[in-house]
Amino acid sequence: MDQKKIEYLHKAYLEGSLDPVEMAEWDALLKSDLAEQPVKLFMEETWHSILPEERMMLSSEESGRLYDRIISQARKKSVRLWPKIAVAAAVASITLGVWFYTSDSGFLKGERDGMASASDIAPGKNRATLTLANGQTVALSDGKTGVVVDHGLVRYSSGTLSSGSLKGGTDTAGRDVVHALAGVEMLRVETPRGGTYQVVLADGTHVWLNAASSLKFPSKFMGAERRVQITGEAYFEVASASLPGRMKKQPFIVESAGQEVTVLGTHFNINGYSDEPAVKTTLMEGSVRVKSGTNVRTIRPGEQAVNNGAELKVLKVNTALVTDWKEEAFNLEGADFRVAMREIARWYDIEVVYDKSVPQDIEAWGWISRKSRLSSVLNLIENSGQVKFRFEGKKLYVYK
Repeated sequence: MDQKKIEYLHKAYLEGSLDPVEMAEWDALLKSDLAEQPVKLFMEETWHSILPEERMMLSSEESGRLYDRIISQARKKSVRLWPKIAVAAAVASITLGVWFYTSDSGFLKGERDGMASASDIAPGKNRATLTLANGQTVALSDGKTGVVVDHGLVRYSSGTLSSGSLKGGTDTAGRDVVHALAGVEMLRVETPRGGTYQVVLADGTHVWLNAASSLKFPSKFMGAERRVQITGEAYFEVASASLPGRMKKQPFIVESAGQEVTVLGTHFNINGYSDEPAVKTTLMEGSVRVKSGTNVRTIRPGEQAVNNGAELKVLKVNTALVTDWKEEAFNLEGADFRVAMREIARWYDIEVVYDKSVPQDIEAWGWISRKSRLSSVLNLIENSGQVKFRFEGKKLYVYK
């Protein structure tokens, strides 16, 4: 059979347009030693013609599992077996709506549904608690994005609440109130794994809290400084220009994991999770001074102070990779793979377990919304070809 005939049969089979006679020819062709190499080449061309974003519909683990199932189907029919790339091309063709292999067996749908259900965890959302000075804890509404400390009240900053979910009624302006302050109180807003929330402090400073983080702050800043404490990760936009004269002179100080960051007015991010090897303070605007013990460094926009407890060094960084979480995205372009996976684990509240085959120094690549379900994020990473995943309960196993 000549090359053009083989090419025609291959293309028509992918399109599902073979008539019975041609289907018989195709079946005979698959069992023929003579046509094996041309068919492999055509199928590899099919695979490479698929756009990357379309390939992402199929993870490497899905390809492998489907390959094993297809082999068992092929053996029953005495059809010759092709290499995995050919099978991947066939399966990718199915995901693009092309009829490949036999649909009545039902194994394709079962395998894809099984993988999706195992890792199809919903993304995190607005979730946090407010702890009052008396120790009382208030669950903040997931229908809101944040709270504001304003004129003796802690109130919601945005969103819509049903009348039955108000925590403290409404003020005279009809705004939803979480807590009425009796005086100056120490408050704490805390997010769980899979949660995020915003806080606007009494001076107008805006704070974004990432998952598994907390912010401790006074309801009103008194004395010579404005001091707050964080755990986990937070992004700050510190108020300065609009402050009254006395408050403008109060330095804003953030305590986190054994260090202090002092500012007068600026935008910066602090990542101080306990499972990270160092506290990272990254500056977007202005200037800040980072102090850890006797080590003191001043950083400028685009720089990051890395504090591992023993030393404090300053690096130039791509700030977009640092603040991606605030922009509701995972920006993994050249990111350290294990650092990226810790961020993903916190957002989807899962545990990541590494097989010893996974190298320590690989990078992650790609960009995806943090509003995506977990399965989409994992497919993006698997598309790099460096790792594959397997789920058991809430444990995600990673393999080379």
